[in-house]
Amino acid sequence: MPIVNYKERVISCKIVYFGPSLGGKTTTIRVIHSATPEGNRSALQTIETEGDRTLFFDHFSLDLAEVGGLGVRFQVYGVPGEPFYRVTRKMVLTGADGVIFVADSASHRLADNVASYNDLKELLGEHGYDYESIPLVMQYNKRDLEDKTSVDEFQFYINERKVPYFESIAVESKGVGEPFKAICRAVVAKLNRDLTRVGSTPQPEPVAPEAGSGSNDDSIE
Repeated sequence: MPIVNYKERVISCKIVYFGPSLGGKTTTIRVIHSATPEGNRSALQTIETEGDRTLFFDHFSLDLAEVGGLGVRFQVYGVPGEPFYRVTRKMVLTGADGVIFVADSASHRLADNVASYNDLKELLGEHGYDYESIPLVMQYNKRDLEDKTSVDEFQFYINERKVPYFESIAVESKGVGEPFKAICRAVVAKLNRDLTRVGSTPQPEPVAPEAGSGSNDDSIE
């Protein structure tokens, strides 16, 4: 749930990157972080193993929008995908306002993607979230591979909600900006709806250009 700091006049919203190990979550977060203006973001915090894989989580905060006269700060997290870090994933998902699922397009990892997706649904349920309504975006990564899972297969196996999806090549900094912009818009839209229900009069400012505009610019402004 969003956290309101009335002293700083800031609403903090939490976005979590979720998906199988080595699927591209950390690479995506690094690209997003480097593409944002230094004055709008905090330093990137990453705890890694010797093999350069996320052990605990990646995290940075980013100021991008305004709602109801309050600034919106996105707390961005990436979780480890290895099965034995389930407790860590559950902890990091606490208070999540939106999720980007990063799938590994390598064809031999389809089962890993499905298992991670099912883990996400189970963890959201354990937290008491309504899986059907929490903002969710799919990022199909590693689309440069020759032997890859098709988009249709991903849509069938891990996108039962038919939420927005985007293809990416994170190691080339391609296609990572649009899913991030999309989840930010979805989170702000839900925040506006929630504020409206409790009688507030929000005055939103757009987070980013509309998805699907045909732009290949992954910069975050």
